[in-house]
Amino acid sequence: DLKKVPGNIPPDIVKLDLSNNKIRQLRAKEFEDVSELKILNLNSNGIAYIDPAAFSGLNNLEELDLSNNSLQNFEYGVLEDLYFLKILWLRENPWRCDYNIHYLFYWLKHHYNVHYNGLECKMPEEYKGWSVGKYVRSYYEECPKDKLPIYPEAFDLDKDDEEWERHKEQTVKKHGVIVTVIG
Repeated sequence: DLKKVPGNIPPDIVKLDLSNNKIRQLRAKEFEDVSELKILNLNSNGIAYIDPAAFSGLNNLEELDLSNNSLQNFEYGVLEDLYFLKILWLRENPWRCDYNIHYLFYWLKHHYNVHYNGLECKMPEEYKGWSVGKYVRSYYEECPKDKLPIYPEAFDLDKDDEEWERHKEQTVKKHGVIVTVIG
């Protein structure tokens, strides 16, 4: 029935199981004194919030179990100190697929050596059951036409140079805007 991470953890511990407690949040530097920790199990706690500096000092952590909690997303920086992480358990969390989930997705994408599971949208209803990766890709694909520039084809890189110049001149005449393309 722990409500917070105990402060008297031996500094040379390599495996810590805090599962099935009532830890609702992880505060900054909760584990800074257990730098040798390799496996941390926080499964089934109801964790809803993790401070960006909560895992500070866990440079040797290889496995982190955050499954079966109340996590909807991670703030930027939460995973930054986990240099040697190999396994990240994320299943059974109510992941909210909105812009805030992007940090977690891109961190995992850039740390391709980390094996993870359970990153599935639970909210909002229109994305329920989607993988977070599918949601993030669709975020950029679903650009409504009314939000596109007046001449979206101006960004079409397949036009040949002559057609591009003609189009650029027409755009400048109609709108008084000069577009400079570098590259």
